[in-house]
Amino acid sequence: MPQPNQAATPYNTKTQALPELMTMAEVAGIMRRTRSGVDKLRARDPNFPKPLKDGDNSRSRIYFVRSEIEAYLSARLEAREVV
Repeated sequence: MPQPNQAATPYNTKTQALPELMTMAEVAGIMRRTRSGVDKLRARDPNFPKPLKDGDNSRSRIYFVRSEIEAYLSARLEAREVV
């Protein structure tokens, strides 16, 4: 049986799976808020997940890690149930 060509092996077979990223619009949709509503939440809640910025420009797109957003929402739901 022939050996697989090492050059044809994908470069990412030995790395961890990267986290799924979401845009601000996707986060706003999941949270049923407007984009400005998410911005206001980010400003007042220090526990809100920090975004990853794609560039140095102030208008560069930002991304959020899906698992961090889901963990944030789960923590808020759990806190509501405790009270």
